[in-house]
Amino acid sequence: MKRSFTKRKCSISLRNRLILTYGIFISLALGSLTLIINIFTGVIFTELVKGNIVKKSREIVEAIEEQYNPMSRSFDTLTIEAMGMYFVHDGYIVRLEDNQGNAIWDARSCDMRECMSVISDIAERMEGQFRLGGTVQTQPFPVTYANKAVGTVVIETYGPFFYSETETQFLTSINRLLLLSTTVFTLIGIIISIALSRAIAKPILKAEEAARRIAAAHSNSAKPGQLVIREIRIKEQYKTKELSRLSRSINELAAELEEGERRQKQLTTDIAHELRTPLACLQGDIEAMIDGVYHADRKHLESCHEEIIRLAKLVQDLNTLTSLEWENITLNKSDFDLAQLLRITAEQWNSSALEKGIAINLDIRECPVNADYDRLKQVFINLLSNAVKYTDKGSITISISIKEIDDGVFSGSKNLEKNNRIEVSFSDTGIGIPEEDLPHIFERFYRTDKSRNRNTGGTGIGLTISAAIVHAHGGTITAENNRQNGGAIFKIQI
Repeated sequence: MKRSFTKRKCSISLRNRLILTYGIFISLALGSLTLIINIFTGVIFTELVKGNIVKKSREIVEAIEEQYNPMSRSFDTLTIEAMGMYFVHDGYIVRLEDNQGNAIWDARSCDMRECMSVISDIAERMEGQFRLGGTVQTQPFPVTYANKAVGTVVIETYGPFFYSETETQFLTSINRLLLLSTTVFTLIGIIISIALSRAIAKPILKAEEAARRIAAAHSNSAKPGQLVIREIRIKEQYKTKELSRLSRSINELAAELEEGERRQKQLTTDIAHELRTPLACLQGDIEAMIDGVYHADRKHLESCHEEIIRLAKLVQDLNTLTSLEWENITLNKSDFDLAQLLRITAEQWNSSALEKGIAINLDIRECPVNADYDRLKQVFINLLSNAVKYTDKGSITISISIKEIDDGVFSGSKNLEKNNRIEVSFSDTGIGIPEEDLPHIFERFYRTDKSRNRNTGGTGIGLTISAAIVHAHGGTITAENNRQNGGAIFKIQI
């Protein structure tokens, strides 16, 4: 039987990735810093040692010059021998010669074994511990008295330079201190990286957990007893701006989903109510006519027809809203007179307005535009129907004006300048809009009249459709209350 193996991509958590990144960075930084310090310390210390060797050699020469007796024209060899063997222990092999090159005193002649041992120890120390090779080097120095040469001091040392035991201990201590400091600071850096990565990863992990819970709550929203979205909120205040924004976005997402669910439930309730009322009327009228309670006359048939129209209007609005939300709006633009379109729309609603004793006033002028005729007509019908519905006395005024703008956006008008827009306003003297409802008036399924009565109730879809059509034209639509005459004012700029 064949076995199938699937390659699984190895993943690493954000926290571990941050720890690893910070740890590597800190280790490399400290290692590089230690190496640089070590190199510079070595260079500076080497120059210092070389200077000390030269200085020590001069001190040896001066000490030997002091042992010259001008009266006997000879050197105090006993004292020189004592000093010379002391110098040997410091790594300096001294030989004193006269002006003819004859040896007056030679450390090798006194104790060859000690001299060789000292040089051997120095060579082993320099080559074994410091990886610095070299050879025995000879340096002659003249011995003078009263500015006259009285001999020559020949000094043999391991070269080009060497470290004394004291200097070796010092360098060893420095290297150990650097190594210990690097280790300690690396551990401190790792601890800091763990704390820092935790501080960065914690809010991100909380946001991830919140997003998962939001998804679970959203999918289980219809199940009773499950976690609800309104219970999911995370801390927003962090010292890092991006983390605060991320947390705020998660909370805003949760709030929007919660509001969306609420509106969906409200939509279901609204649609059920809107369907129930005309269907109940139809059922009652038809059953009454079947049972002979009502006659199938014009009056009762018109009542049934009215309810059927209501149902058709509701279905049409729902289809239009679905099309606007899930598909791109295709605009069939053409050149026409906006004023003429407003006149036609006003004439269609003039009889309904007169029945309520209100007048539709037009303050318009010829205004050529390039736009979608049918879509704009749908917007104007929605706004005018709402104005007639919520106005019981007074008048409705439709006006056209030209507004200057600074954004340089191209206007829907055909013959206007780029920095101008056409504004169409619908002003009524009706009941107006509650202030708390103004920010939500164009949102889906939102309705200011919660009664859904037969005269003023609606589905809350018309204004949403109107806003979508206006936005598709690159325009804006706003609503406000008329402070002077009462009622509401809807303004469209295209």
